[in-house]
Amino acid sequence: MPETLARLPLSEDVVSESRSHRWAVWRSPADQPRWARPVLLGIAAVAAVLYAWNLPTVDFAPLYSDAVKTMSGSWKAFLFGAVDETSTLDKLAGSFVPQVVSAKIFGFHAWSLALPQVIEGVVSVLVMYRVVRRWAGVVPGLLAAGIFALTPVAASMFGHSMQDGALVMCLVLAVDAYQRAVLEGRLRSLVWAGVWVGLGFQAKMLQAWMILPALAIGYLLSAPAGLRRRVKHVVVAGAVTLAVSLSWIALYTFTPPDARPYVDGSTNNSAVAMVFGYNGLGHLGIQLPGARKFDNDGGEIDPQRSSGQRDILPAMRGNPDEDPTKATSRPVQKGWAKLFDGHLAVAVGWLYPLALLALLCGLWWRRGAERIDPVRGGLVMWGVWLLTFGLVFSVADVPHTAYVASLAPAVAALSALGLVLFWRAYRKGGKRSWLLPIAVTAEVVWAAWLWSHYPNFLPWAKWGALALGVTAVVALVLVRVVRTTSPRLITAGLVVGVAAVVAAPATYAISVLDPDYSGMSFDANAGPESGRIPAAPPAPANGIGG
Repeated sequence: MPETLARLPLSEDVVSESRSHRWAVWRSPADQPRWARPVLLGIAAVAAVLYAWNLPTVDFAPLYSDAVKTMSGSWKAFLFGAVDETSTLDKLAGSFVPQVVSAKIFGFHAWSLALPQVIEGVVSVLVMYRVVRRWAGVVPGLLAAGIFALTPVAASMFGHSMQDGALVMCLVLAVDAYQRAVLEGRLRSLVWAGVWVGLGFQAKMLQAWMILPALAIGYLLSAPAGLRRRVKHVVVAGAVTLAVSLSWIALYTFTPPDARPYVDGSTNNSAVAMVFGYNGLGHLGIQLPGARKFDNDGGEIDPQRSSGQRDILPAMRGNPDEDPTKATSRPVQKGWAKLFDGHLAVAVGWLYPLALLALLCGLWWRRGAERIDPVRGGLVMWGVWLLTFGLVFSVADVPHTAYVASLAPAVAALSALGLVLFWRAYRKGGKRSWLLPIAVTAEVVWAAWLWSHYPNFLPWAKWGALALGVTAVVALVLVRVVRTTSPRLITAGLVVGVAAVVAAPATYAISVLDPDYSGMSFDANAGPESGRIPAAPPAPANGIGG
């Protein structure tokens, strides 16, 4: 086992606090440093401020807010997600349940519809810490929570009324249950992971299932049980996932058509066609019978569309003829490289180099570990998550930026682990000690390239972040060259290096404190790509531009 990894905690679980400290939420559990819980609560507080800052000025989501209003006043509308007495939207009713509950408690306001997403965001940050702490330790857990909280798409998405926030929270909770299951070989925990994936399906349908390969492969590879038992557990949990996922579809399907509203997104009043066709394979260019068709710019091309159906996609895409108040001139990004360029990259991709380097180095260093090694198993799970979502988004139509928020947990977890791994290698010395300067250099170069797309956005912050990055690289290299053993100099180099890595995404995330940079309910992006700001002129032929 490489010594740089030997000190990495392989497994730790939550220890029950004493009765006297049960309600002292600021106190760390006995198995964690005293400073861990206060730091985590500080990260959660920062996230809460970012996500809730614009609640007083948040916008209604066209048509979606109408569905919430209708559902909050009628049980039938609530069960079917109806926007009026005749038709639903192209979503499952479960998409709107958190907002309906909030509207019933606080009244129907734009801020009350966005409030559940703020709560979902803070919960996601807290659970990210618990997941990564169990897997890799306290420091990686805190780093993962902080990186996730300061991901630009999260800072914007969790402040608006959209279903993607609920999906991301459900995925993180699913991994939380999975983490306990894979460490202990517990079927009950794996079943709970399936329940959370099924609930995520209610929010964003097939997008929730994209996590299943990661959970299944990770469990089959790493769970401390025999092969037959592992397969049995995966099959049982998969059946539970399927049952929870399809529950609302079954309600639509087995209710007589004359007793329920028409299902939008279909041409034959079919929830199956709407979910698996229009909102599923349709984004990959695969047409299922009964599913509405649309072109890549959101235009309706299906001549069989029912007159009772509503077309909300042009409003999502910023079609000024459909909804001039929500119009943006940004075209839908296409092609394999769209996650590495333009508004999708600045939303979630600032730490790609660090995350990928951590994944590759971690798997290589851990290649000789035993099958049930939790660190290697976690790297496989997060790596499959990143690969699955990345490949699907690369080939699929991505109607709005919030879709890619489901990449954020994997990027945050791998980046946090990478910082700790490379830091430990750096302190030890040797050839591997150069990985930390290399990672920081890659991040500085990558951030400079991404920010070059928007040269007029906070130029002082851009040059400050780049100067910080250059300073960090120089300091880290000098410490290695002179072979100093001074703990203060080494620690200072680490602090500056971490600050340089997160400076750019943090700047974009914090920009949501300005309403002009906070995004909107159909385009969760922070910074210069906010849907509130007119888009830049078309990019030049070489692809470098807005």
